[in-house]
Amino acid sequence: VQLQASGGGLVQAGGSLRLSCAASGRTFSSNGMGWFRQAPGKEREFVAAISWAGGTTYYADSVKGRFIISRDNAKNTVSLQMNSLKPEDTAVYYCAAGQRSGVLLSRYYSDLRKYNYWGQGTLVTVSS
Repeated sequence: VQLQASGGGLVQAGGSLRLSCAASGRTFSSNGMGWFRQAPGKEREFVAAISWAGGTTYYADSVKGRFIISRDNAKNTVSLQMNSLKPEDTAVYYCAAGQRSGVLLSRYYSDLRKYNYWGQGTLVTVSS
């Protein structure tokens, strides 16, 4: 079981990047999926999550209105479109698979302990 994140890179403030996460080894079409990030010297924090069918999304206040999470269950992928990037968005971004239950996802979407599968991370650097 593997989650492979890609799409990170160096971008200027105000720019955009699109991260992708591809699953292999099993399907995660029944799981809620999330993106987390970890900046140097800081704890890993929640960024965004999406329900198994894609109908419900959740965002950290710091990215709301700038980031969009989406998924394609046919391709077993989840994406994170990041717009209006800021230097404080610089971090390693991780995708993760979590709760199958929409009710549980609604309660625990930001709790990284509730995610069972993690990708290796992709680095996003935003220059000022």
